[in-house]
Amino acid sequence: MTELEFTVLDVVAEPYSAAPNLVAKLRIEETSGEPVHALVLRAQVRIDAHRRPYGPAEEQGLLDLFGPRNRWADTLKPFLWMHATAVVPGFSGSTDVDLVLPCTYDFDVAGAKYLHALRNGSVPLELLFSGTVFARGETGFSVTQIPWDREARHEMPVAVWRELMDLYFPGSGWVRLDRDTLDALSRYKSTRGLTTWEAALGQLLAEAEEAAR
Repeated sequence: MTELEFTVLDVVAEPYSAAPNLVAKLRIEETSGEPVHALVLRAQVRIDAHRRPYGPAEEQGLLDLFGPRNRWADTLKPFLWMHATAVVPGFSGSTDVDLVLPCTYDFDVAGAKYLHALRNGSVPLELLFSGTVFARGETGFSVTQIPWDREARHEMPVAVWRELMDLYFPGSGWVRLDRDTLDALSRYKSTRGLTTWEAALGQLLAEAEEAAR
């Protein structure tokens, strides 16, 4: 019976895809000596938010996710970032494979909001693996499942995430609005002769600050 062990060697930004992707460089080792004919791999990628410290600027950016710092003992927990899949060709011993991690800069998504709040250091990742192993048996192919306890951890530098966002959204970010709000903002922009959404939001913020004084 095949026995698989997983190691994350690195996580890098993919500069040449249509949408922003990180790539986890995985090493898969088969430790029983059995050859693997093919492998359908699934990974649940989690962020272990409690495994790193946070500075004052990061604390402000994490307020929506975890509340004020005095509540973090209860709220600062690991959370799901994404699911990823890969089809791995046959191998014996060990093989290296790229696991594509599709990313978004939508701040309504917890993972993007969390990563945007970080200034330096690393992102503590945990990958939980499952999937199907196809191997050659005495009477043909055997099919087994990857045990649910297969996992790997990796400290991804925050700089890798920022590099990816700078490649695909240089100097910018995304905010999702419902259609009624977008229509109202469009009318505000047009009636004041503003040429960009950023200019409209900037003027609204300036008016709000002036009214608050």
